[in-house]
Amino acid sequence: MLVHVEYQTDEKLNWLVSEFDVLEHADREKGYVAMLVEPESYERLLDEGFAVEIQHGPTEELANVISGFRSIGGYACYRTVEETATTMSTLNTDYSDLVELVDMGDSWNKVTPGGASGYDIAGMIVTNENIAGPKPRFFLMGSIHAREYAPAELAIRFAEQMVTDYGTDPDATWLLDNFELHVLPHANPDGRKIAEQGYTQRKNRNTSKGWCSYPPTSYSQHGVDLNRNHSFKFGGAGSSSSSCNLTYRKSSASEPETQALQTYMSSIFADQRGPDDSDAAPDDTTGLMITLHSYSPLVLFPWSWSASGAPNLAELRTLGRKFGYHNGYPVCQTPVCLYAASGTTDDWAYGTLGVAAFTFELGDSFFQSCATFESTIEPDNIAALRDAFKAARRPYQTPAGPDAVSVAVSASPVTAGTSVTLTANVDDTRYDSNGWGSEATQNIAAARYTVDQASWSGATLNAMAATDGTFNSTVEGVTATIDTTGWAVGRYLLMVEGQDADGNWGAPSAVFLDVQ
Repeated sequence: MLVHVEYQTDEKLNWLVSEFDVLEHADREKGYVAMLVEPESYERLLDEGFAVEIQHGPTEELANVISGFRSIGGYACYRTVEETATTMSTLNTDYSDLVELVDMGDSWNKVTPGGASGYDIAGMIVTNENIAGPKPRFFLMGSIHAREYAPAELAIRFAEQMVTDYGTDPDATWLLDNFELHVLPHANPDGRKIAEQGYTQRKNRNTSKGWCSYPPTSYSQHGVDLNRNHSFKFGGAGSSSSSCNLTYRKSSASEPETQALQTYMSSIFADQRGPDDSDAAPDDTTGLMITLHSYSPLVLFPWSWSASGAPNLAELRTLGRKFGYHNGYPVCQTPVCLYAASGTTDDWAYGTLGVAAFTFELGDSFFQSCATFESTIEPDNIAALRDAFKAARRPYQTPAGPDAVSVAVSASPVTAGTSVTLTANVDDTRYDSNGWGSEATQNIAAARYTVDQASWSGATLNAMAATDGTFNSTVEGVTATIDTTGWAVGRYLLMVEGQDADGNWGAPSAVFLDVQ
């Protein structure tokens, strides 16, 4: 059954998290948390004195799904582990200059003899390999919790879109020319194969504790919760030492999947933060990671282990509110709006390396309907992920600046020698926490464009003027006249950026100009 359980204190909430299958869905104001329970657990909650409300509609939906072994029947929009690997291999073949396959490590089954064959922790790097680096990096991973269908699919779709849009979409083009996208759709492939059969498997496939339930239940299942197994702040609140519990942590970084993640992220991101909890990463830190989960629409940022603010709290919150503008999700710190969790992936990435790290909780179901995924979750979050990719070079600086949107040229293609008008809107208001505070906005102070090169790579900077003659509001139309005399025949990329009154330059947006 899916139930809402009322709690009166944080101590009781933490106890619930350590004892039951508590979901990433809670209402702090109303004082309840969502849980999956079997009849035995339901009776135990009542015996412990908790008020428990059965959610009959979602419970009926779960009953229709959890009916034994099968493929992902009724969920044609979600690729299996094998189908995802095939997609990545096909992209690598068809777009060899843009896609490189990467084996980050092995699953528990694969490193453990005598059982199932297991899987590679398989991902890919997406960038224009003809342009040398080093380049800023965005690491996107999905479905570390096996039963969460939507995250893996969103990750692979985002990567697919970036690859297939290269050369036709201006933003995809400059991003892959200048940045690297590292994608891991299935961070827990062994567990995912169980979930694909209709079970609510959360953990990996570690069966070293042989007395747990199989098939898995909401109160007992084999495995380790990989999102409680990371070595940073391991073993604290929101994790369990009971091997069959769904938040079982085992020992620090004990699992091959966790080791693969930590090793890989350490190989692509420099350590940019000091050793103390109070050490902030520098303003010019590079690198960003997002781990995709479901369900409960939320954008979460560190710390997860403690309600105290992370040293880069203001910067993390600003970037999170950029995401919230697109997906409409509440943007908040995990223990403040949900509950504390220790040994998590995002805390490890930020705490160990200093990179900006976030968790997206997608939608309103583990087994999210394809109709909802494709009409809402995918388009809203693809836009947020594009903003994340744009912020990867300076995640603690760029999001404070305004967005350049609606970038356009008056004509394209044009004959060399023609004057072309470049226009855009520069907007410093595109933030939304969806109920968790407001972001200060500033008037636009300046705008500029570059041709074929990013502003930070030595390009010539060309000023743009306010369309109404004065920079004096938080949203400004901007314009420039471009004389193409002497331009060779070909396609040019015009990148527009805006600056606010506090001196913050935002991320570029681009348009193509074809000269013939």
